[in-house]
Amino acid sequence: MLPWTQLATAQIPGGGELRLMQRGQEFSIRLDANELMNSRLGGSEEALATLACQKLAGRPKPRVLIGGLGMGFTLRAALKVFDEAAIIEVAELVPEVIDWGRGPMAELYGDSLSDPRVNILQRDVGELIRGGTGRYDAILLDVDNGPEGLSRPANDQLYDSRGLSDARAALRRGGVLAVWSSGPDDNFTKRLRRGDFVVNEVPVRAVGKRTGSRHWIWLAVKN
Repeated sequence: MLPWTQLATAQIPGGGELRLMQRGQEFSIRLDANELMNSRLGGSEEALATLACQKLAGRPKPRVLIGGLGMGFTLRAALKVFDEAAIIEVAELVPEVIDWGRGPMAELYGDSLSDPRVNILQRDVGELIRGGTGRYDAILLDVDNGPEGLSRPANDQLYDSRGLSDARAALRRGGVLAVWSSGPDDNFTKRLRRGDFVVNEVPVRAVGKRTGSRHWIWLAVKN
């Protein structure tokens, strides 16, 4: 088996270091000993966009905010399922992650970063949510490891009661907050319901097949 090679590192604001690793055609982004994402395991991140789009069926010119660029799985899926009139903003806090998508992982990304529907923002997604009252039809959060984060304590603010209230305010009527997680979280489900969302929980496979590890997606619709 080929060994892993470290291609680059990036500092996370607030502490922590991301490492971009490669083995053959496979890429991995890691935080210390934890693998945050792998280029072979994007099925659940793709489902994040696909399931959110189903909730918005027929809505003209949807404006979508994606929190976290990662390896671009959610972005590429969004480009497939949302129509040509969609506006897709992607907030990525770590600038090197954007550079990796245009550099060593460019083949994986294809032309998604240059699609005219896409605006890549080197910003904190929380700031965009707080400043975007009534702006979005969908907010897709693939930040950290979900509500129980690993990489940055400040990310927890996206998932607490105040953060969910901000997300609800940023959504248009009937808009959807879709959240990816590495696993279930009953307390987060309760917070969503207390925040006046209609909530569906969907377990999905990491590789998009019937076998393999499960990840979790919440679809929370604004009443």
